[in-house]
Amino acid sequence: MAAPATTKSGPSKEELPAINEKLAPELPEDILKWGVENLPGLYQTTAFGLTGLCTIDMLSKLTTTPPPLIFIDTLYHFKETYELVEEVKKRYNIPIHIYKPEGCETVADFEQKYGEKLWETDEETYDFVVKVEPARRAYEELGVKAVITGRRQSQGADRASLQPIEVDETGLYKLNPLFAWNFHLVEWYINENNVPRNKLLDQGYRSVGDWHSTQKVGEGQNERAGRWAGKEKTECGLHKDYFTMKAQAKKAVRG
Repeated sequence: MAAPATTKSGPSKEELPAINEKLAPELPEDILKWGVENLPGLYQTTAFGLTGLCTIDMLSKLTTTPPPLIFIDTLYHFKETYELVEEVKKRYNIPIHIYKPEGCETVADFEQKYGEKLWETDEETYDFVVKVEPARRAYEELGVKAVITGRRQSQGADRASLQPIEVDETGLYKLNPLFAWNFHLVEWYINENNVPRNKLLDQGYRSVGDWHSTQKVGEGQNERAGRWAGKEKTECGLHKDYFTMKAQAKKAVRG
């Protein structure tokens, strides 16, 4: 590996451009190897999409102690997604930390607290309470300092300019090992390595999120075209400004 080494305290923001320049042409496995060796408090956040599954499989071959997984259970995932979680547990024998909306174990709990179809009445608050807050709680409770994501440039929108590693406004490092791969490369890896995959992908879906905001993708459409179809929205909140979303959600709840 040609990337400059860093201490386990993590690289400084000033070091990131040089690190990204060195990591950019490397294979995903090499980017992951660098992350495992250099990033403190490293976990993998995943909703078990294809890119995340590639990463899980790659890490299983790189180390006997891969970073633990964090799965944010919004309570509104497809049943096929929950089935995949169990399949991954059995296949890779890796710890999976599951976090749900605060104070909610079931859909009934959530709807009693926030009402039905919060994603329609207040989408920003929905994203915060089902994804952003549980993720932040996970980071604090588990001592997470860095996460491996499944984001790629070919997914477009805000992801088009992704680099191998970045640091967000909270100081969290985000490693994007497959940032340069397109959907077809990811699918090729899944098939070549017999990696478990969501059964919905055989039914016309490409990017799978909550059942109420995920549709099948048409021929020639971007892989994420089925997420929040008909809206300008491209991100669920996990990769948006945390402090802005927190302030908006607090204001909405008080209102």
